[in-house]
Amino acid sequence: MKKKKWLLAVIPVMLVAYMGFPVMLQMFHHWGYQQSDLKNMEIIAHRGGASIGPENTLACYKKGIEAGADIIEIDIHQTKDNQIVICHDQSINRTTNGKGLIREMTLQEIRQYRALDADGNLTDEQLPTLDEVFNLFLQTRASGNPCKLLVEIKRTNNIYQGIEERLLQKIEHYSAKEWVIVQSFNDFALERIHQLDPSVRLEKLFFLKLPGLPIIMDWFHFTWFSYEKYNYVSSFNMHYRWLSTSLLNEIHQHGKEVKVWTLEGPDAPVMNVDGIITNRPDLWASKRRVGNEMP
Repeated sequence: MKKKKWLLAVIPVMLVAYMGFPVMLQMFHHWGYQQSDLKNMEIIAHRGGASIGPENTLACYKKGIEAGADIIEIDIHQTKDNQIVICHDQSINRTTNGKGLIREMTLQEIRQYRALDADGNLTDEQLPTLDEVFNLFLQTRASGNPCKLLVEIKRTNNIYQGIEERLLQKIEHYSAKEWVIVQSFNDFALERIHQLDPSVRLEKLFFLKLPGLPIIMDWFHFTWFSYEKYNYVSSFNMHYRWLSTSLLNEIHQHGKEVKVWTLEGPDAPVMNVDGIITNRPDLWASKRRVGNEMP
């Protein structure tokens, strides 16, 4: 009986130590990115730059672009009447003054409400449509700014049927293939895009990879991992805390890029990644421009 109790006490500790091993290794990394570290890294503004404007709004995207982001990251959902709108959550509860699941609302219903800033204050912004975002980028790129767009498909279970086809139709309509990248935690969404148009650049999101095992955590569930399975993917985008140097090198050896999420400022463990997904693109872009001097 005592042995069983001892095992029940030790096993959780061992599991925590095993899962947290990459995090513990980062304690030995050099911290604090310098200008030289960022020379070849892309700066991706998470939700447009969620700490510099009301997330996932046109105003925030403009701020992220002006701050110097190389890529703006957005999240797409599908309304009841099959329109694509931009929001991080499946509901509008947190980011607007309205309530409801996006998939159960029409675009007209959603557009009655206004976006909230990070402090909960009402703004003049609405949840934008994908058309509005694409038009913003057409104007931005026409002005000479090469900023790209990273579109995350927020798909779980069987919701948003046909969203991949509608996204590809928009990309084709706006001749946007050279500046639009698609990412998702959801394998079906990625596989469907690849099946319909193999020329679209795809990136695989996941939370962590179990050390020494071919298993990744796709946010809420575990799935089998191999480079052959994801041979159509150009980059693996994972949480920065669970990225080890050995995994980074392994991914690079297989010809894939690595982007990490979600960081605030450059005071973070320095790793030779290909992109930084951040809420503060202004801090990272400033660091890349002027070295140690911070705004």
